[in-house]
Amino acid sequence: MVHLLTGMSAATTAAELLASGSLVIIPTETVYGLAANAENESAVHRIFTTKNRPSDHPLIVHIAHANCLDYWALDIPDYARDLAAAYWPGPMTLVLPRNTPAMDFLTGNQETVALRIPNHPVALEIISQLGVVTNNPCAGIAAPSANRFGKVSPTTLEHAVQELQDYLADTDAGVDGGSASIGIESTIIDCTGESPIILRSGAITEQDIESIVALSESDNSTVRAPGMLASHYAPTATVKVVNTVNDIEPGATDACLLATSGVITPIGVTRIGSPRDAHEYAHVLYAALREADQLHATVIYVIPPEGPGIAAAVRDRITRAAHR
Repeated sequence: MVHLLTGMSAATTAAELLASGSLVIIPTETVYGLAANAENESAVHRIFTTKNRPSDHPLIVHIAHANCLDYWALDIPDYARDLAAAYWPGPMTLVLPRNTPAMDFLTGNQETVALRIPNHPVALEIISQLGVVTNNPCAGIAAPSANRFGKVSPTTLEHAVQELQDYLADTDAGVDGGSASIGIESTIIDCTGESPIILRSGAITEQDIESIVALSESDNSTVRAPGMLASHYAPTATVKVVNTVNDIEPGATDACLLATSGVITPIGVTRIGSPRDAHEYAHVLYAALREADQLHATVIYVIPPEGPGIAAAVRDRITRAAHR
């Protein structure tokens, strides 16, 4: 049974548990994460076994201060520091050449490490308190999404606990920080070359990055990063991407629809979300996919949002959820 930590002491208790080798489900602005002390190999190994995650799939290290970049990374380009100054804390992950604390068990045996500062007061307080408990102000937590590998990421503590409670130990815990404000995972940027390359789209958009530094004209990166598999973020129900409701199979049964609020729901189809714009679409996407599974739907018809920016990131998640 996962212990739920509440009250003023929740962050300190969470940090003490992390320091002792336990796992803690934590809130961030993107999705809920399954956290471990990033320098505790056995605890990080438990993340992989709990999630059933491949061991060569790297983890993101969450830190509390940008001045800890040099603790975790080497040869940091000026543009990476500029991006950090502009968008941290926030939903942006920078991939950099790793320093000594970033061991193989974190990086999937790569010579790079993925770093970000989450924009959530609870997450930041937990990381800061871990620094106090371990006497290391640059302590970090490895915190991939708190779900089984390849499945739908959780945007509430309830969703995370429902999915992982059968795989966690009695010494593990969860901290409630409300519904994730953004709802999709961070933008991941390869910062190992002369110019950055986007590895995974997110709320920090191509336009945001280009306002700081020109992106590489090539997307030929050899770095592995989370969320890059063709099939990911997938519910049990089959996801079908359609352009209009006219593309929905006539007489569809046990079917759900996710589309923006202006789209009319066909008779016999259950509506699982009516976001007004791309930002709200990102916020409700994963909760809607989970609702369809709770309704025992066999198919989810999705009309994706149009346009650039976060809409492109939402389309990326939908495409991967639909891939079989």
